Amino acid sequence: MQETDFINILVVDDEEPIRRLIRKELGSSNRQILTAANAREAFSITRKHNLDIIILDINLPDGNGLDLMRNFIDEIPPIEVILITGFGDIDTAVKAMKIGAYDYITKPFNLDHLDMVVEKAYQRICLKRENRMLRHSQKSEPPEKLLCNSAVMEHIHYLIRKVSPTDVPVLLTGDSGVGKSFIAKIIHSQSKRANQPLITKNCGTLQNELIRSELFGYCKGAFTGADETREGLLAMAHKGTLFLDEIGELPMEVQASLLRVLESQMYRRVGDKEERTVDTRFIFATNRNLVEEAAAGRFSEALYHRINVFNIEIRPLRERKEEIPALAQHFLKSNPIGIPCRITDRAMKCLTEYHWPGNIRELKNVIERGIILAEDGLITEKELPFKLLEASQGEEAIGSMTDDTQIHSLKEMERRHILKVLKTTNGSRTQTADLLGIGRKTLYRKLKDFGIEE
Repeated sequence: MQETDFINILVVDDEEPIRRLIRKELGSSNRQILTAANAREAFSITRKHNLDIIILDINLPDGNGLDLMRNFIDEIPPIEVILITGFGDIDTAVKAMKIGAYDYITKPFNLDHLDMVVEKAYQRICLKRENRMLRHSQKSEPPEKLLCNSAVMEHIHYLIRKVSPTDVPVLLTGDSGVGKSFIAKIIHSQSKRANQPLITKNCGTLQNELIRSELFGYCKGAFTGADETREGLLAMAHKGTLFLDEIGELPMEVQASLLRVLESQMYRRVGDKEERTVDTRFIFATNRNLVEEAAAGRFSEALYHRINVFNIEIRPLRERKEEIPALAQHFLKSNPIGIPCRITDRAMKCLTEYHWPGNIRELKNVIERGIILAEDGLITEKELPFKLLEASQGEEAIGSMTDDTQIHSLKEMERRHILKVLKTTNGSRTQTADLLGIGRKTLYRKLKDFGIEE
């Protein structure tokens, strides 16, 4: 077990000496042992604490251990239950394992054996949680180093260094593609929660009818199709960081619930009557002007002031073009295609003169496209999209792309380039459109205009 792990264990037994013994012998600096004498006390504790393991006596004065185990597994996923049983109840304990219990121990039990069972149960629960978080969690590797080739990025680096160790909410603002997700990952990696999960969700991808249940979780039977209790993103990010991208897309009714979480660290799963506590650091991002959105009634003013504790504004790439050469070289070295490449001075000039509406994301795509099209590991103007050439100083760049001394029109050059890419992709319209950076409909229209048969 890692030193940073902390286990919450609930012992439910009506015999006070057993509760006291387990609490004394199993408790440690990374284990919190909670105790309950009956089912009523146990359920009260489960609603207030995030538990990992329940050590449960199969016979309680106010409930059957088998039924309670089912309730615990339904109410607190994922969790592992270890049963305490007498010799005469072993058949019941075996039946319980078939329906979800992790293991059982018999009275009188050996503390060393119980300690080993607890350790194995916790390893299993960690694996379950890791699997459930994979589709939301960022990769655990350290993020790439932030490139600081301008005064703007130097200032952002300073802000990141100052805010990362704190737990205050951070609001990242800027156009799409400027690197907000990347900066969120850096903030998490430099925080005291770096060893805990970073859970990421783009609010714009959430279906309206499922937003609340995905964020807060839901109880079994809360709505049609809810055939099991599921934890939401908040529970997954407990002790870690929750990064909500495009927060401006969140519906007003869900904004009110999120505001309550920020103010009280309490939330309620869909279909649940009880509130739960959560310890999560929040990072938000948006490409919208939330002040204008709030004035228009599309965003909660109270939520805006609550999330805008520490704002980091990332300026668009067109306002920091001095970074383009370093970014281009970075993408050349770290390209996933794995082909060593370099870029000519003329092609770099085209990059620096383009206005980059898609920001860093667009630059990365252009470089990767150039690597695919490059001949002999060299990216020239011929491997760049035509929109970059049109934005450059024109004749010098266009002239360098001719196959001979004849100067062709831009339209003819475009036709030739499309034919070359079609040949590269063996005629695949989809791949050709992707490499050209245009939609398939646009490609089909150009093919028709140029008289290129499909």
